[in-house]
Amino acid sequence: MGGNGGGGTNADKRPNELLGSWFVRSGWSKGELARQVNRRARQLGANHISTDTSRVRRWLDGENPREPIPRILSELFSERFGCVVAVEDLGLRAAHQAPSVSGVDLPWTGPQTVALISEYSRSDLMLARRGFLGSSLGLAAGPALVEPMQRWLVPTPPAPYEAAEPPASTRRGGRLSQPELDLLESTTVMFRQWDAQCGGGLRRKAVVGQLHEVTDLLQEPQPAATERRLFKVAAELAELAGWMSYDVGLQPTAQKYFVLALHASKEAGDKPLGSYILSSMSRQMIHLGRPEDALELIHLAQYGSRDCAGPRTQSMLYAMEARAYANMGQPGKCKRAVRMAEDTFADVDEWDEPDPDWIRFFSRAELYGENSHSYRDLAYVAGRSPTYASMAEPLMQQAVDRFGKDSEHQRSYALNLIGMATVHLLQREPEQGAVLAREALRIGKKVRSERVNTRIRKTVDTAVRDFGDLAEVIDLTDQLAIDLPETAEAV
Repeated sequence: MGGNGGGGTNADKRPNELLGSWFVRSGWSKGELARQVNRRARQLGANHISTDTSRVRRWLDGENPREPIPRILSELFSERFGCVVAVEDLGLRAAHQAPSVSGVDLPWTGPQTVALISEYSRSDLMLARRGFLGSSLGLAAGPALVEPMQRWLVPTPPAPYEAAEPPASTRRGGRLSQPELDLLESTTVMFRQWDAQCGGGLRRKAVVGQLHEVTDLLQEPQPAATERRLFKVAAELAELAGWMSYDVGLQPTAQKYFVLALHASKEAGDKPLGSYILSSMSRQMIHLGRPEDALELIHLAQYGSRDCAGPRTQSMLYAMEARAYANMGQPGKCKRAVRMAEDTFADVDEWDEPDPDWIRFFSRAELYGENSHSYRDLAYVAGRSPTYASMAEPLMQQAVDRFGKDSEHQRSYALNLIGMATVHLLQREPEQGAVLAREALRIGKKVRSERVNTRIRKTVDTAVRDFGDLAEVIDLTDQLAIDLPETAEAV
């Protein structure tokens, strides 16, 4: 019974009207919902879950399933409707959560940040090995997310005194040498390169393991300068763990890592890095249909780093601001942010300081891709507007051409191919869209990214809905079933 996610006996249970309402509006059958729950459970490592139509019927009749089913249902309905659908919105009871693994309103102190990252990364590794999820996380949104993040800007109170170096006889373990610190930082760069080339599904556990090792080092006495560098490494690794979790569809896990990364960046005193972490959180909110939250996070990032971030970082933040405005249906503000992103990027070559590795991905190809996606998003929000689609096309073509020559960013290439395919579908050019989607499929087979897979499937679904009788679309659908079967992703 537990293997099916049952919630035990409940003699006087009543039909779950809230879950029933979301279920009816989704258009899914009971079998389709059961299939999606099983697929998501496999992605999360919960291989003991095996749901069927009779189990879905019992949930609708009032049975409260055990974790991780409520969390999975929350994620599935959130993605279906493009907004955050909490466990409580489904009329389900979330499991009791310890403060250290739930919510985002965490203490902004160095020792507690280290303890929280250590605890969460250890749990992530242990639960993944055991094959089940354990405690469920919920996504935070709205003021519950944005207000705690605003404390990133609050100055940390100065220490009452500068601690003296502990005597050698009391030191636990060895102090990190300069070469050891350099190696830690170069390992983070390597992980980031792997993510760009191969997607988040291939090395996520390795990144989480490295993050946990760094927290062990932070719990040993270190010189102040070394401690700041270690916090910076921890922030970059936590952000990357969050990004990889986002890429494979683990949305609450991703948000938790992003929040922990922001805390670590504050301890490192690195405001540009903090702004980058906030931009990752903003991108996730756009993905989840919360553009207002995304805009709040981007404005917070811009305010906090306006005097210290280089033009490449500032250009990226403007591009993300444009994406938020596009999804809010505000074309004037979107166009202004696009122009600001382009104008600011023009200053990159004049910047006389080296860019940190975490922002080097934001090339001119990435700028073209982001701005074209803003216009593409505007086209959808404006009721499939051909005007905005035509504005997206030349920028998207530039991104596709540039990424096609870049072997280090294959996921970005695939995402922009998909974007170009959607632009052609908006322009009623399904033959060209099918060609690009087929090329994206070819790349998608090599990239371990559920985000890429999901976007390919959605694009093919759109093509089938609008041009289902076309031979090219029929062939594309057949190819999708061969090249991208719905199997579990490694996390």
